[in-house]
Amino acid sequence: METEHVVAAVRAWVRDFVIAEGLCPFARTPFQADRIRFAVTGAADEAALLDRLTAELTLLESSPEVETTLLIHPRVLGDFEDYNQFLDDAEYLLVRSGLDGVFQIASFHPQYRFAGTDPGDAENYSNRTPFPLLHLLRESSVTAAIDGYPRIEDVPGRNVAHLEALGAAELERRLRALANG
Repeated sequence: METEHVVAAVRAWVRDFVIAEGLCPFARTPFQADRIRFAVTGAADEAALLDRLTAELTLLESSPEVETTLLIHPRVLGDFEDYNQFLDDAEYLLVRSGLDGVFQIASFHPQYRFAGTDPGDAENYSNRTPFPLLHLLRESSVTAAIDGYPRIEDVPGRNVAHLEALGAAELERRLRALANG
């Protein structure tokens, strides 16, 4: 899979889905300022992905001009259950490296499923992406964004209602179109 295609698909997802549909009120500013790093790894197993995650955290720590990183890993953890289990290892890596509280990892996957939902529920599309990825965020940026946003607690419910209005079939069509470019 070509790196350029993967980056283009995820960049389009951020622009045409996350921002355009208003799912994340904080994404527009870093996207427009070109402060999101789109990093694609060829890692084919979990150990290699953890190595790349370590490298990306190090890079992010030493690069204040980069607001956030989307570490895209199209060759590993294609199965959501495996991906979900891997998140424990990723969180442990943050703790072990002393970066817990400095960075946080948000999870996105083509088959994302919130606990207690059916696989076809529209609300799952708030975290569905063209390719599996780990979103590395600066904790200080998250705190500042939340502190400056009125009624942040309303965002998840608003997103669910909006996604349900669009419908799972339409959301799946859009996601497939992004993945296929």
